[in-house]
Amino acid sequence: MIKHIVMWTLKVEALGRSKAENAAEMKIMLEALEGKIPGLLHIEVGVDVFSATPGCDVILYSELASREALAAYQVHPEHQKCVAFVREVAASRSAVDYEI
Repeated sequence: MIKHIVMWTLKVEALGRSKAENAAEMKIMLEALEGKIPGLLHIEVGVDVFSATPGCDVILYSELASREALAAYQVHPEHQKCVAFVREVAASRSAVDYEI
C-alpha cells in the first residue's frame, strides 16, 4: 500500500475567490475522486484550522493499492481536472509518498 500526502499553501486570492473559498473547492473536488479512480483506496482532505507551521492551507491524505496505482492516479483524467484547478490557486506544494 502507498500513502500519498500532499500539502499546499494557497494564494491569498485566485480566480476571483479568497483562499478560504478555493480551499473549500479543492476539498470538494479532491474528495469527489473517491470511487472514480481504480486503486485509490481512501482519500481525505483537510483545511488547516490550527495555523500549521510552516503554513499550509490544504492537506491531502490518500491510500493507494500499489506504486502502479499511484502512477495511474497521477495521470487519470479526473485527477488531472483537480490538478488544473490547484495549479491556478496554489502558491506552493509539498508531497511525500511512502510504502507500507
